Amino acid sequence: QVQLVESGGGLVQTGASLRLSCAASGGTFSYNAMGWFRRAPGKEREFVAAISYRGGVTYYADSVKGRFTISRDNAKNTVYLQLNSLKPVDTAVYYCARDKKLVPGPLPREYDFDYWGQGTQVTVSS
Repeated sequence: QVQLVESGGGLVQTGASLRLSCAASGGTFSYNAMGWFRRAPGKEREFVAAISYRGGVTYYADSVKGRFTISRDNAKNTVYLQLNSLKPVDTAVYYCARDKKLVPGPLPREYDFDYWGQGTQVTVSS
């Protein structure tokens, strides 16, 4: 059984940085693309970033491009999301997910992913 466990969330001020981690177990981590999604209060879950199985291909939502960076360490079965220049609109629960494919599409959808973590809360105060 695949398990994904996120960590690294917290309460920060505008302009601060955070690094989220997602540790995977129980599956073949290095043979799947991975992604991050988020759900803000009162909104639907939305795509944030995705990375291919070896890390050579990445995609970002326009709202985070240039501020967030996705990366992975296959030796540690972990995917990361570096969040810089945080804004109050970034406040959300952040979820990592395992893609069914090796390489994500340019506009990943929830149905492209088969396993999800429980989420980690990021709150950005103004």
